[in-house]
Amino acid sequence: MAKIDDASHAALSEAQELGHEARAGRGDHAVLKLWLRMLASTTQIEAEIRKRLRERFGISLARFDYMAQLYRYKDGLKMRALSRYLMVTGGNVTGLTDELERDGLVVREGSPDDRRAWILRLTPKGRRTFEAMADEHEQWILELFAGLDEKTVQQLYTHLGALRVHLVRGDPSPEDKA
Repeated sequence: MAKIDDASHAALSEAQELGHEARAGRGDHAVLKLWLRMLASTTQIEAEIRKRLRERFGISLARFDYMAQLYRYKDGLKMRALSRYLMVTGGNVTGLTDELERDGLVVREGSPDDRRAWILRLTPKGRRTFEAMADEHEQWILELFAGLDEKTVQQLYTHLGALRVHLVRGDPSPEDKA
C-alpha cells in the first residue's frame, strides 16, 4: 500500500471537509460554485440531523419525516398520498408503516371510501413521541444555523424562494430571452 505524504493527506482531508465543493475549480462559474456550496451545506446538515436522531431517539430520518407528515394530518393520510409527500415508493412507505405500527406509533385503518386503500394515523403515543423529537429537532436546526445573523437568514430565504419560483415556472434564462 502506497504511503500518502503530508501534503497529499492535507489536500485529501480538505476535500473531504469541503464535500461537494471540492469539485469546483477556480475557473468555474459562480453559480456552479454556489450550487456545490448549497449541496455541501445541505449534505452536512442532513448528516448531522441523521446522526442526532439516531443517537438521541434511535430513529432514522426517513421515520422522522414519515411521522412529521402524519403529524400534520391528524385525520390521517392514504398511503399513496404519504408516498407522494415523502417522494418515495409505496414499498418504502409499507416497510416504514410495518415498523412504526409494530412500535405502536402508527395505526393502519381501511379507507371508508376505497376498499383497496389504507389510512395511516399517528397513535397518541406516536404523536407524543414525534412532538418530543420535533422539539429537539427544531433546537438542532437553530444551533446549526446559529452562525448566520437574522438578516442573512432572511436574505437567503428570500433569494432561494426566488430561485424556486424560477425553477417551478421554468423561466428561460436572460440569454434565452434575447
